[in-house]
Amino acid sequence: QVQLVESGGGLVQAGGSLRLSCAASGSIFSMNAMGWYRQAPGKQRELVALITSGGRTNYADSVKGRFTISRDNAKNTVYLQMNSLKPEDTAVYYCNAVVRAEGYWGQGTQVTVSP
Repeated sequence: QVQLVESGGGLVQAGGSLRLSCAASGSIFSMNAMGWYRQAPGKQRELVALITSGGRTNYADSVKGRFTISRDNAKNTVYLQMNSLKPEDTAVYYCNAVVRAEGYWGQGTQVTVSP
């Protein structure tokens, strides 16, 4: 089993910053990509950013230039630095990890950006 524990969400004003963290534990041998997804009320879950075990990254167009994903393989932790936040970034943010071709999800952390 793989456990993902997210932290760092909260309430911030537009233009502010937040940093999300996701720590993986359990049977994480051969963990591959890690990423962040988000789901706003009434909308489908969408990819925000992804990072492979080799450090390659991919971002949603809506967050390019504002968000940065990074990864500490020694700590099995992925981070999402979110700058210049907008009200439309308000959502529950979920961590995802692919371990031996199987995907795992964290419990989600709420990010709320006020105008």
